[in-house]
Amino acid sequence: AFYAETGIDRWFLKKIRRIVRMEAELRDHRDVLTRELLWRAKRMGLADERIAAVTGLTEPAIRTLRQQFGVRPVYKMVDTCAGEFAAQTPYYYSTFETENEAPSLGAPKAVVLGSGPIRIGQGIEFDYGSVRAATTLRDVGVASIMINSNPETVSTDFDMSARLYFEPLDAESVMAVLENEATSEAPLPPVIVQVGGQTAINLAEKLGGRGVPILGTAPDQIDLAEDRERFDALMEALDIPRPRGAAVRTVGQALRSADAIGFPVLVRPSYVLGGRAMEIVRSNDALRRYVERALKDYGDHPLLIDRYLEGREVEVDVICDGEEVLIPGVMQHIERAGVHSGDSFAVYPTQTVTDDELRTIVDYSTRMALALGARGLLNIQYVVTGHDPEHPEEANVFVLEANPRASRTVPFLSKVTGVPMVTIATRIMLGQSLRDQGYQGGLWPRQPLVAIKAPVFSMNKIRGAEMALGPEMKSTGEVMGIDRDYSPALMKAFLAAGITLPVKGAALVSIAERDKPEALPIMERLAAHGYHFFATHGTATWLAERGIAVEAVNRIGDGESRIPELIRTRAVALVINTITGGRGRIREGVEIQDGFLIRRTAVESGVPCFTSLDTARALVELLDARTEFEVLPFAEYRAGAPTAMRL
Repeated sequence: AFYAETGIDRWFLKKIRRIVRMEAELRDHRDVLTRELLWRAKRMGLADERIAAVTGLTEPAIRTLRQQFGVRPVYKMVDTCAGEFAAQTPYYYSTFETENEAPSLGAPKAVVLGSGPIRIGQGIEFDYGSVRAATTLRDVGVASIMINSNPETVSTDFDMSARLYFEPLDAESVMAVLENEATSEAPLPPVIVQVGGQTAINLAEKLGGRGVPILGTAPDQIDLAEDRERFDALMEALDIPRPRGAAVRTVGQALRSADAIGFPVLVRPSYVLGGRAMEIVRSNDALRRYVERALKDYGDHPLLIDRYLEGREVEVDVICDGEEVLIPGVMQHIERAGVHSGDSFAVYPTQTVTDDELRTIVDYSTRMALALGARGLLNIQYVVTGHDPEHPEEANVFVLEANPRASRTVPFLSKVTGVPMVTIATRIMLGQSLRDQGYQGGLWPRQPLVAIKAPVFSMNKIRGAEMALGPEMKSTGEVMGIDRDYSPALMKAFLAAGITLPVKGAALVSIAERDKPEALPIMERLAAHGYHFFATHGTATWLAERGIAVEAVNRIGDGESRIPELIRTRAVALVINTITGGRGRIREGVEIQDGFLIRRTAVESGVPCFTSLDTARALVELLDARTEFEVLPFAEYRAGAPTAMRL
């Protein structure tokens, strides 16, 4: 019956039934949990946290009871030789058996936490950090122990570290590995958490609370950057401006905070990955709906509400040894603040940031890293707004957030600047200073090149996914364009990301009311290049009133099929659709959102679709420039004496 109702294969249903029955048995015997019952539960894969939830006990109580009973995992070697001959690879997985095949390695050693499975929000960029940290440990004579659970990344290659544990990245699993590696000289080996992205850094507090030595930035200092109220207090003490914001736990608090801050606001859960569940909210009703939903999903931590500032977003990765702060480079996003940094085109060096603004960013980054007590890597994001002509003395550089870990831009910035960021940071964690390694604080000399990081999306492979860019990350990878000048570097980045645009053709445009003034110059430039326009009625009327030839097409929500047909038949070479944020039309009891259907049809048909006017403007600028470029080996772009920027 369950098979017929669910369509789930019977094999999986039987496995789920076993788990349900085990949880029922645990619940029935919660007053007297025996060793045999705990042993069977652990062999089935139930975590201490889950057993605690089922029995009504606490996780520490389950852990203590399990240790008293001697119910501990052992580690078995992965047979990488397929049974042909005895495997010798240091590649282990845990199981609840009796014989342990992974005796503790001798000291000195250190554990590197990887980033876990590659997913949207956390990808191969963090694998780079894990690998560089492991190889640096090896180079200085420290055995590297990697904990990671993704078979598709280099960090889980068996020859990349002295020992690899293919384990989940949760506190229980990591602690079990550390206890397995304990020796009389080192009860728990030290751990590097800052190169495995948000997954690894989120474990710092739990591991530190259990006596695990954390290399680099201390857990309390990590919390100082992650905790909104503590971070805000620190920024106020440092006199570093940031958007007005608050941390809330109820709908009422959210509404009062938004009223004091002023709409639009940027809302998100704290301690999340890749901007997950982050939104720009413009009304009380939308805020109420968001908070009610987010509290159910992320109620363990407060929700963060910030004043949304529109401006140029700037990103900085720094290396700090506690005394000095090295800034390898400053990157500027093509898309304005409000688009997740992982989905933005990032340009090195900055193109429209003034020398005064750059000095301010270097000053803020240096003081912030030292005040946070960073030891190793720190990523900081800023928004640079336009100066108010009536109040030119007011600040226009605001810090958005500081992440006390490696970021996804570290591989990109390391390559284009020649600064081995993870290597330097790992040596700092082991006690070396920047000067010990031949570096000093300040902004690294600007390189004689322009490099652009471009996001790559897989929306056509994810059925029903919304591809509009916003605060929540959606990209699944990135590519780089590099040249001596901005335009050819940007052209290479677009081509590498799979975005091409004919010099002339037809475009389908549907522009939100608030975006129309800004969109007009883009439409005019496309028209000058010979583009013909199709547009939904509101946008068509607006274009026609401004002397741009356009053909109006009906909304999909009215039962019209011409828009999908134009896209699927490639009658249009480009789609520009900015988000209205409103509700769709109801037809036959179903809500039809034209914008979503337009974007999905474009993605599925392989037609370039832009939801950010900044990206569309950048591409139009390339049409204006009629860019030509050469292709050279990477080293030749960085050859020659770098131009020092005096700050």
